[in-house]
Formats: sequence, structure tokens, C-alpha cells
Amino acid sequence: MFKKFTNGCVTIVQKYLPDPFLFAVFLTLFVFVMGIFATSQSPIQMVTHWGDGFWSLLQFSMQMALVLVTGHTLASAPIIKKGLSKLASFSKTPTQAILAVSLVSAIACWINWGFGLVIGALYAREIAKQVKGVDYRLLIAAAYSGFLVWHGGISGSIPLTIATQSPDLAKVTSGAITTAIPTTQTIFSSTNLIISALIIFTLPFVNKAMHPEASKVVSIDLKLLEEEEEVTLARDQMTPAEKVENSPILSIIIGALGFVYIIYHFMNKGFDLNLNIVNFIFLFTGIILHGTPKRFLGALGNAAKGTAGIILQFPFYAGIMGMMVGKNAVGLSLAGQMSNMFVSISTPRTFPLFTFLSAGLVNFFVPSGGGQWAVQAPIMMPAGLELGVPAAKTALAISWGDAWTNMIQPFWALPALGIAGLGARDIMGFCIIDLIYTGVIIALGLAFL
Repeated sequence: MFKKFTNGCVTIVQKYLPDPFLFAVFLTLFVFVMGIFATSQSPIQMVTHWGDGFWSLLQFSMQMALVLVTGHTLASAPIIKKGLSKLASFSKTPTQAILAVSLVSAIACWINWGFGLVIGALYAREIAKQVKGVDYRLLIAAAYSGFLVWHGGISGSIPLTIATQSPDLAKVTSGAITTAIPTTQTIFSSTNLIISALIIFTLPFVNKAMHPEASKVVSIDLKLLEEEEEVTLARDQMTPAEKVENSPILSIIIGALGFVYIIYHFMNKGFDLNLNIVNFIFLFTGIILHGTPKRFLGALGNAAKGTAGIILQFPFYAGIMGMMVGKNAVGLSLAGQMSNMFVSISTPRTFPLFTFLSAGLVNFFVPSGGGQWAVQAPIMMPAGLELGVPAAKTALAISWGDAWTNMIQPFWALPALGIAGLGARDIMGFCIIDLIYTGVIIALGLAFL
């Protein structure tokens, strides 16, 4: 019964989910029309919101492109490839492979979401080379499923934001939070740890149960995962320029310079594993481990081929966010309307649950932790305070809602899909099952813990 339902979801998604770019286009048109009717704004006002927001994620787009490129480049270094290969060798059967990828990805994402996205996809690729009969689509979906726990982990942007004392804290939350809330009340609270642990240690078994029968398995042609072998000339045949390109000296020097900064960063800022420092670590570790500039640049060129989706689609999602948060003359936005709808039907007992659901809905259109917080904090935090719900729990509910619907939102899957060489419709059918299962765990945890 479970596998029939899974197969049904996979079939529907395969037939009806358009290419992620067209999905973003349809979403753009939907939000455009909804904004006109729900907030009484004119078409030109909505177009203005869209255009003003279109390029607002350029920095983030570059960061995400670098997550894919630097992570992929690092993983192709000989010593890392051997390490991933050794780790993959412990999985002997398709179901063991799914369990291993799910668990490694979830733990890595709980530590740092950028790190987890890359490592999960790269580990899945390596396992696909070694384990016969494993469904490659499910393997990559399992790698992406770990991303569900990132907001409950130590890199969760919303818990870290409210843990940092700032004049903007009171402004963004409309006065609901005036002093920083420590992570002991959010990330390391019993509620959050129980929810995180349940997902991390049970979701792999849900993914395992989805593995199709042998006759329906979709495997990957191993030739597509092979990388071109580098042809190296003998040193006496090289020109002076080629000798420099194939010398490890410059790589060691610039790599050492990078690691001086990395050490300095952690000495002064503690365990601040933000997206920029993750990319910095991947980049300079890759430069050193590839040995020579020529080998590093070759690997970088191969990795960059998967960035097309990020480059094209992220600006469209930024435009959608612009329309979602664009306000009319009385300060009302479409995202605000959605949040207010859930507030109006809440009680002190149900408020965390409805906050979670509203965050999941808003995240579908505003797939960014920072954007989600900017949209919902001014509405949900004061409402929670008025109902007597602790601010930390309201923030957690927003965080988990933001992470939850990423399972059916191609935005965050693009880096993993770029590494895997798949499209969104290949994995989203499986992700629907993960969405339903984890939604129950999170909802019950927020309602009763």
C-alpha cells in the first residue's frame, strides 16, 4: 500500500511537474494575480514590486552557485574521492545505500545546511557508482531530505538571528523581542531536539521503504558519473607557462594564505560556520588538495556546468518575494494576508501549529530563511506574545515551517540536482512522502512538547 502511494506520487510528479524554470514562471504569474485581488493593488504596482525585487538575491545566488562549484570541486580531489569511495563501500545493498545517504545528509545538514547539501549529493553520487540496483532518483531525494532539519540545527538562521543582540531585533519583531533569546531556548530546547532527533533517525527508514521493486528501479548510466581523465605532459615537453600551471608551489602558497584566515576567523568568532566561510573552506581546501592550478581549474570547469539552474531561476524567486512582501497604501502585503489568516483562527494551544503551517505556506513563495523572517516576524511574534506563547517557540514554529515545504519547492534542491545531474521532477515525488511524514512529527511536536 505504501509503495503504491509512493509510486502514484512519483508518477503524478513525473507527468505534471514542469521544468523548475517554468515552475518559477507559473508561480510568478500566480502571485501576480493573487496580489492584485488579495491586496487591491494595481497591475503596475505588482510589476513594480516584481522588478524591484528581481535582483535582490544576487549575493545569495552567487553564494549558492559557489556552494555547488566549490563543493563539487573539492569532492573531485583525489584524496576526497578516495574517502567518499571508502565510505560508500560500507553500503552493500540498495536499501543500505538509502539509509546511509539519508542519515549522513541529515546529520551534515543539522551541522550546516550548505555543507550538508553538497556532501549529501556527492556521497549519493559515489554510492551510485558502487551499489548495483539502487534507484538513483530516490538516492538523490534521500540526500536532499536531510535538508529538512537545517533550521532546527546549529546553522538555523532564525534561531541564530534572535540569539544575536541587535537594535533591529525589536524593529523586525514589532517590539515582541527586545533582548536576545539564547539558543538554549530554541536550537537546544527539548522540543527542538526531540523533533530533530525523530526526523534524523526515522526518516531514513521512510526513505528506505520507498525503494521500488527491482523491475521499477531507475538506475544511472555510470558513464554519466565518470569524469574526464586529465592528460599531463612530461615536464620537459612543457612551455614555461605550462610548468607554472602544473607546479604545486602557487597552490600551496595561496592555500596556506586561505587557511590562515580560516583559523583566524574561528579563533575570533567561535563556531561561526556561515555560508561564506563554508565556501571559503571548500575553495582553499580544494586548491591545496588538487595539487596544481591546472588540475584545480579543470575540476572547477566541470563543476561549473551544473550552475545554470541557479543563475537563471534565483532572480525569478527574488521577484516573487518582491511581490509577496510588496505593500499597498495601507501597509498590507500578500504574505501578511496569509499570516493574518492563520493568526485569526489561533488559540494559545493551536498558535504554534498554525504558525508552522502558515510559515510552510509562505515559504512556498518566499523560499529564503531571511525573507521568511522579515515577512512573518512582524506579524506572528506580537500575536504570539499577546496569546501568551513564548517567543522562542513562535520563532521555532516559523523556522520549522520554513524548512518543511522545501521538500516540494525546487528552489533549494537546485545545487543538489546540479551535482546529481537530475531534474526536479525526478525526486519530488519521493519528497512528497517525506513532506507528509515529517509534517506530522513537527506538528505534533509543536502542539504537545
